[in-house]
Amino acid sequence: MPLDRRSFLGTSAATGAGVALAGATAVPAEAKGMAEGQGPGPGRPPKRYSFTVMGTTDLHGNVFNWDYFTDKEFDDKAHNDVGLAKISTLVEQVRAEKGRSNTLLIDAGDTIQGTQLSYYYAKIDPITARRGPVHPMAEAMNAIGYDAAALGNHEFNYGIPVLRKFEKQCDFPLLGANALDARTLRPAFPPYSVHRLRTPCGRDVKVAVLGLTNPGIAIWDKANVQGKMTFPGLEEQAAKYVPRLRSMGADVVIVSAHSGSSGTSSYGDQLPYIENAAGLVAEQVPGIDAILVGHAHTEIAEYRVTNKETGKEVVLSEPLMWGQRLTLFDFDLVWSKGRWTVERVAAKVLNSNTVEEDPKIAGLLGDEHRKVVGYVNQVIGSSTAAMATAEGPYKDVPIIDLINHVQAETVKAALAGGAYAALPVLSQASCFSRTAAIPAGQVTIRDAAGLYPFENTLEARLLTGAQLRDYLEFSAKYFVQTAAGAPVDPAKLTNADGTPDYNYDAVYGLTYDIDIAKPVGSRITGLSFAGRPIDPAAEFVLAVNNYRASGGGNFPYVPRAKQLWANSDEIRNTIITWVQAEGTVDPAQFASVEWRLTRDGTPVF
Repeated sequence: MPLDRRSFLGTSAATGAGVALAGATAVPAEAKGMAEGQGPGPGRPPKRYSFTVMGTTDLHGNVFNWDYFTDKEFDDKAHNDVGLAKISTLVEQVRAEKGRSNTLLIDAGDTIQGTQLSYYYAKIDPITARRGPVHPMAEAMNAIGYDAAALGNHEFNYGIPVLRKFEKQCDFPLLGANALDARTLRPAFPPYSVHRLRTPCGRDVKVAVLGLTNPGIAIWDKANVQGKMTFPGLEEQAAKYVPRLRSMGADVVIVSAHSGSSGTSSYGDQLPYIENAAGLVAEQVPGIDAILVGHAHTEIAEYRVTNKETGKEVVLSEPLMWGQRLTLFDFDLVWSKGRWTVERVAAKVLNSNTVEEDPKIAGLLGDEHRKVVGYVNQVIGSSTAAMATAEGPYKDVPIIDLINHVQAETVKAALAGGAYAALPVLSQASCFSRTAAIPAGQVTIRDAAGLYPFENTLEARLLTGAQLRDYLEFSAKYFVQTAAGAPVDPAKLTNADGTPDYNYDAVYGLTYDIDIAKPVGSRITGLSFAGRPIDPAAEFVLAVNNYRASGGGNFPYVPRAKQLWANSDEIRNTIITWVQAEGTVDPAQFASVEWRLTRDGTPVF
């Protein structure tokens, strides 16, 4: 992106000064002819100008249309494609149609976590090393020509040093108006950027992009941000900055928000802020024209929210994650009373499976891709049987037992010889992916890592039998209530009230039934430990991931339970190390059916 396109307003506590951002210069002849006019005046048409803002979100480390866990091209039931190489082709098509100077490209966060490509350059060959590499996501986004990106919550997974290094490697700003320095309460990142688009009318258009991230970072990445950064609510910070941007002369205000549109929360009352607040921002903060939505991993081509104060519609759009879609916001402006006014905004999404990968991006990062493919295909052991997660959401399957067994054994070893060594160790795990598998025969890094796609770490918390019963009751809300004798469709049995798979926990070490004919709160029956009904007062150690221990999913008791031990290594690395040490994975050593679904006492399966 040529430097003469750049103009910027916005500062952060980290830099103390603004950084240059995109503003347009050249105007194609076709656009010039459409926009020129002498008006307004008697008999003269008003001056008009149109431009397009393109948006992506939740890229999660996807550059190529490749699944590193299956070692082949990405594919799903809808035959979607993923990756920035595909997005680049769509972006260039839009720029060719609209005129490059009449477009901007922004992102709504969750960029540097999610694939083995992004993991490799955070942990294996880290960008933070003295002569470390450039992060592939920075290289790709710089080459495509992004103008700004909001911070996502997963930007903080690898710690602030990795995020700061990534920020330095980007030719565009990472925006976060509600990511504040914990000591000064000043923005830790630029809160906004302002982009000047030069029109053929002689009147520039100022487009402000306000970046908002998710307040849940304070819970989900507590270990990385506590005492360093704080994250107030989106509405609160938008209400502060939008009037400021308008007073600075912004003709158009766009919010890039790493926050879903629905107004829901996965962590209950642990913070006074709503996780998915984009719709509320549109409704309650006047002066916003459009919001690029992220975080929820849903596709919303166009969603209109009426602002309560002004009565004007705000257009929201969320492109599908991983680079599967590209949002287009089309703005039509008219010159009136000495300023540009937004006359119309419309949004739509483009599908990346309609184009080929941009060879420029594919060639730029081909070496990095091949290096990571080689890494994930290293053989670390073998398995005596094939295991898969396909039925894991509704059956106790050996592959989830493997995760739990490794976690429990790790915690037992850590507590050995200490005050809590004699307590029984239980473990929680979720079915993070319904397509993960361990083959019979050779097991590779990608096989083991595929069981745990998140960068969670392991902790040990102290709970009582009574608390564990409540924990399991809360988890069991995941199942749709199904009357005894009614037909059972496994595809429709789970995810009640939108509960995601990663918020259903099976607890290893206990035996229990989940009666799905009963209402939520009274489903756990036959709860026992070591063949006896569980003692409500007995103490247990629960091996639990840091997301759950920090309050993720709003499970009861665990966030406030006594922490007995914590580890800084990712659970997936713990699994990889365990397989390497054992040499052979034998389900007979750890797999058993400890929980099952029932209806009025009769097993569902």
